[in-house]
Amino acid sequence: QVQLVESGGGLVQPGGSLTLSCAASGFTFSLYAMSWYRQASGKERELVAAISGVGGSTNYADSIKGRVTISRDNAKNTVYLQMNNLKPEDTAVYLCNARRVIGSKSVDYWGQGTQVTVSS
Repeated sequence: QVQLVESGGGLVQPGGSLTLSCAASGFTFSLYAMSWYRQASGKERELVAAISGVGGSTNYADSIKGRVTISRDNAKNTVYLQMNNLKPEDTAVYLCNARRVIGSKSVDYWGQGTQVTVSS
């Protein structure tokens, strides 16, 4: 059974930091690119950061570049999102995604999300 379980969200003051974790199970973790998305209330889901299966390549949304770092530990089947200098506009549910593209097909798994609230 595939599972992606996010943790580490919470309430943080503007300028603060959080590290989110996503623990994966039920699939071969290293074969999947991992991403963090976020969805604010009333807005569309957007990509925050992505990392390749072996971790050699990363990609960040322009809106948050320089304030976040995505990393993964394939031995622990876990992907992380370190977020610094958080702003109120970073408030959202943060979701973990695992994706593997095989030919013309894409396999996607999603976690349930963890709430991040940035407020004073």
